[in-house]
Amino acid sequence: MNIVLLSGGSGKRLWPLSNEVRSKQFLKLLCDKEGKHESMVQRVYRQITDAGIHARIVVATSASQVEAIRGQLPKDVDIVVEPERRNTFPAIVLAASYLASRKKIDLEETVIVLPVDPYVDVAYFECFRKMDEEVQKGTADMVLMGITPSYPSEKYGYILQGEQGVVTGFKEKPDEETAARLIQEGALWNAGVFAFRLNYLMEIADQYVQNRDFDDITKHYGDLKKDSFDYEVVEKTKSLAVVPYSGEWKDIGTWNTLTEEMEEESVGYAVTGEDCENTHVINELSIPVVALGTKNIVVAASPDGILVSDKHKSSYIKPYVENITGRPMYEERRWGEYKVYDYIQYKDGTKSLTKHITVHAGMAQDYQLHHYKDEVITVVNGSGEFVIDGCLMKLSYGDTICIRRGQKHTMRAIEDLQMICVQIGEEISEEDVEVYEWRW
Repeated sequence: MNIVLLSGGSGKRLWPLSNEVRSKQFLKLLCDKEGKHESMVQRVYRQITDAGIHARIVVATSASQVEAIRGQLPKDVDIVVEPERRNTFPAIVLAASYLASRKKIDLEETVIVLPVDPYVDVAYFECFRKMDEEVQKGTADMVLMGITPSYPSEKYGYILQGEQGVVTGFKEKPDEETAARLIQEGALWNAGVFAFRLNYLMEIADQYVQNRDFDDITKHYGDLKKDSFDYEVVEKTKSLAVVPYSGEWKDIGTWNTLTEEMEEESVGYAVTGEDCENTHVINELSIPVVALGTKNIVVAASPDGILVSDKHKSSYIKPYVENITGRPMYEERRWGEYKVYDYIQYKDGTKSLTKHITVHAGMAQDYQLHHYKDEVITVVNGSGEFVIDGCLMKLSYGDTICIRRGQKHTMRAIEDLQMICVQIGEEISEEDVEVYEWRW
C-alpha cells in the first residue's frame, strides 16, 4: 500500500500563527498520548503507525513547506515538490509518477490519497485496509471513503450510494433541507480520500503528457489541467465504490474548532483569570498576554500579528487578513526555527533584519552563501561548530561571527544553538542563497 498526503494551503483561517510557509497542519497545538505537543501532520503520521498500516508515505507539497515537513516528519518520508501550485489533480499525478518511475512501485499496487490534516481517530486509518482490499478485488476503479454524517451540513459534499457501496453520484454542499433528505437516503460526507491502482491514474495522465517519467512530468507540469482531483478524475470515473467510516471526523481549520480539541487553555507566556470562560490564549511572543473576565474568546499572538476574536466570529477571519502582506516572521526549518524581531529600511536604502535562530542539537544548516547581504551572528546559548570558506571553528556562548556576502558558511549544533542574527544589505530575502555540498 502507498499513501500520498496532500499538504498545501496558507492557512489564513488560523492567522496570525499560520502563514505562507507555516500552514495550519504544522502548528504544534495538539497533544499526543504522552501530553507532548504535536502538529496535525505529526498526529496523522503517528495515527497511521498506531493503526499498524505498513505503507510507503509520500507528501505532495509546495517548495515553501518542504523545510517544515522535514523538521516534523521522519527522514524516510518522501517529499514530492510541486513546481507550481495547480490544484489537487496535477499534484496527485506528480506524486503517482514519483511512485511509478522513481520508487519503481508495481503499477498494480494500491495508492491511497488523503489531506494531511484530518482530525480523526485511529479507526479512520484502519479503513484503509478495506479500501485496499476493494481496489485489489477489482470492485471498482476508484474507491472512496465516506463519512457517516452526524447532522445535515451545508459545508460538505455528499456521496450518493446504491446497493453494496456502489457510488451513484455526488451532491456538492446542498442546502440543509436537501442534506437531510440525502442522509435519509444513505448519503455520506465526502472525506476527500481516494484509493486506486497506480496504473489507473497513470493511464489518465497519459492523456496529458507523453512520458510517465517523473522528471518529464515535472518539466511539463503546466500541461496538466489546473483542476481538483474530484472534478477531473473522480466524477469522470464510471466505476466507483465507497467504504463508510463512522468514527470521529472534524475540520479543525478554524480557531473555533481547533480550540475545542486543545487540552490547554493557554499556551506560551499567557495568564488567564479565574473568571474567564471558554477562553484560549496562544502566545508565541516573549511578552506576556493577560486575559481577564473574557467569555468565548480566542487570543493568538505571534511575530506576524495579534488576533482577539469571539470564537464563533473567528471562523470568518479570512477576508480580514487576506490583504495583510509582508514576509513571514516565524519559520520552521528541518534544522530548527527562527523568529524575526525587527526589520528596518534606512534612508540610504540599506535594510537590516534581526532574528533569533535555534539550531537543534545534532542538526546542521546547508553550506551556503548570500549574494546581497552580510550577517553578524552572536551565540547566546549552546555550543556547536561553524565553517566559513572551508575553515572549521568551535562555537559557544558569547562568540560573534561576521559573514560577508559571497562567503560560504554553515553551522552544526552540538547542543541546541541559540543565536541572534543581524542581516544587513540592500536586499534581504530568504531566496538569496546558493547551496553547496559539505560533509561534516
